[in-house]
Amino acid sequence: MKCVIQRVLNASVTVDSKTVGSIEKGFLLLLGVADGDTEAEAQKLVKKIIGMRIFEDENGKMNLSIGDVGGEILAVSQFTLLADCKKGNRPSFTGAMRPEEANRLYELFVKMLVDGGVKKVDKGVFGADMKVSLINDGPVTILLDTETL
Repeated sequence: MKCVIQRVLNASVTVDSKTVGSIEKGFLLLLGVADGDTEAEAQKLVKKIIGMRIFEDENGKMNLSIGDVGGEILAVSQFTLLADCKKGNRPSFTGAMRPEEANRLYELFVKMLVDGGVKKVDKGVFGADMKVSLINDGPVTILLDTETL
């Protein structure tokens, strides 16, 4: 699994001009599920995300977690994170998990975030054409890959 974490002041996702998810201060997560990923990778990723200390403390140091600041999460599925660009100019997505199983792991990932105590977790619509808006805070953007965690 690959996950882009963006620390945001707010973020939202719309489908067909309708807002389907929105948050205030917290994380926008873009999640790519790779072929062969399992519940274990989802759990490892959730544990890392919830523990990430990338919010500033009273001294301006990145030392606080999402729970420490009462932050919210917007989780959006994004298979394009699995793009293979080694050959030619057209990305291949053969490394992405088949949609039915990827959706199951995405939904499990979201449930694990909720079960992990995140104040509010909203999500996009799996497989939909989504428009994502955000105000990046910092900017702080981090890429996590379960192959290297």
